[in-house]
Formats: sequence, structure tokens, C-alpha cells
Amino acid sequence: MKYCVIFLAVALSDIAISAQNPEFKPEDTEVWEPVPKTVVPGKTDNAAPSDAQVLFDGTDLNQWVVTDDSNWEIKEGILTIKPTQEKRDSPSNMATKESFGDFQLHIEWKSPEKIEGEGQRRGNSGIFLQSKYELQIQDCYQNPTYVNGQAGSIYKQTAPLVNPCRQPGEWQTYEVYYTAPQFDEIGLLMTPAYVTVVHNGRSHSKSYRNQRQHQTCGITTL
Repeated sequence: MKYCVIFLAVALSDIAISAQNPEFKPEDTEVWEPVPKTVVPGKTDNAAPSDAQVLFDGTDLNQWVVTDDSNWEIKEGILTIKPTQEKRDSPSNMATKESFGDFQLHIEWKSPEKIEGEGQRRGNSGIFLQSKYELQIQDCYQNPTYVNGQAGSIYKQTAPLVNPCRQPGEWQTYEVYYTAPQFDEIGLLMTPAYVTVVHNGRSHSKSYRNQRQHQTCGITTL
């Protein structure tokens, strides 16, 4: 019954508007331009659409600047950093050759199936957005740590809304929607950066206004 009452109220409202403005036409509220460009979607939701720039295709690192390529291994289409004690204490970095402003990023990652360490010493990596804000990659499956440093957090700035981490060794996905900050001609901030993260299909970082930079070295930069 509630749905019928709401529908009736809307219908009566439309009649009242039409009566007050007899020249009103439905076409007056139609917008035809600019026409969105046509994009061919991927065969699956995880496949790149036709307008995407593929940063890693499973074969090479041609889109990246790598500080030490001996630390990275490509095998069966998967890029892996070699886990040694030395590298745990001194993280390796790689950065996109091209700089980006606003972007949507799709990334798939997984932590080692063999569990070693706890807290921040377990499956820790990160994606730096414009080399300023770190989106944390972390094995947080039954692995407590400080909440503004767990998977999906903007490191040391904001905690995720939920923890949808899969078990170690299983693939995880991030969909990242990033809006870059804007500055005026003398460098004063006009609009801050915003980021929304969808982790394993679950939106768990709301649109967040980034207010400061995090300077600690991470693994991956965009």
C-alpha cells in the first residue's frame, strides 16, 4: 500500500506542475550533448576495456621504471617480488613511466600462501597515488594491525569501512577511483584529492579527502 500512495503523490505532483505551466514539454528536460564516447568493455569485469591503458600485460615491465629489476620476477603472467630478508628490510620500488591525474585503476594482488610474520610484517606493500598518498596492500586475513594501516586504508590517514580480505594465496582486487588535487597559478590548493577504493567488490573506503602526504617508501607508485 505504501508504494501505491507514493506513486499517486508523484502523479498528482506532475499534474499540478503541468497545470501551472501549460507550455511545459518533456523534451525541455532532455540533454543530448555531449554524447559519451563508445567504449568496448572487456569480456569479463576484470578484463581491460578498449580505452584502458594496460600497465602490465603479464609479459614485461615496459610501462615501468624499476629501481632494481633483479628483485622482480615475471612468471606465467604474474609479477612477483622475490621475498628475501634483505628486501623485507629495504623495500623495492617501481613507478609508472607516465604521470597521471584523475584515473580509475584496476589491480589484482595476492600475498604469499605461506604465512610468515604478523601485523605489518606480513604481506605488506602499497600503491602510491601520484607519489603522495599510499593505498595500503596488506595481508589482513585474521591478522590484526592498526586499522589505518590495514588493507584498503590510505596509510596513516583513514581506515577502511570493512575488512573483506581473502585468505593468503588467493587473488584480491582493488578498483581505485582517484581525483587529483587542483592548485591555482601560485600553488595554493583549490580542491583536495579524493579517493574511493572497492576491495573484492566491496566499497570499503568512502570518498576520502586527502589532506596530507605520507612520505614512507612503498612498493608501487602511480
